[in-house]
Amino acid sequence: MSESTASGVRGISVASAFAGMRSAGPVRFRAGCPDCRGAFELAASALRLAIGASDRTTFYSFTCPDCGAAVRKPAGERIVELLTGGGVRTLRLHTP
Repeated sequence: MSESTASGVRGISVASAFAGMRSAGPVRFRAGCPDCRGAFELAASALRLAIGASDRTTFYSFTCPDCGAAVRKPAGERIVELLTGGGVRTLRLHTP
């Protein structure tokens, strides 16, 4: 960027703007088990997202680390956005 003479503010380069930044840690998601009522955090690799043609067929799933139960929960638009943004593997379901 160049200097701005009108405002008196000096621009900075992209390299200097990001200098000293560290990479972010892995994304973790809070989850709970309806069977054992356990509350825990899961890495993106522990979750799966299935996107179907409707709200009824869009869900995420994981295995409870406390009791081993297979958990499946509905995923609305915001949940889908958060999970995909956090690196959760996604499966798109096709309708016949």
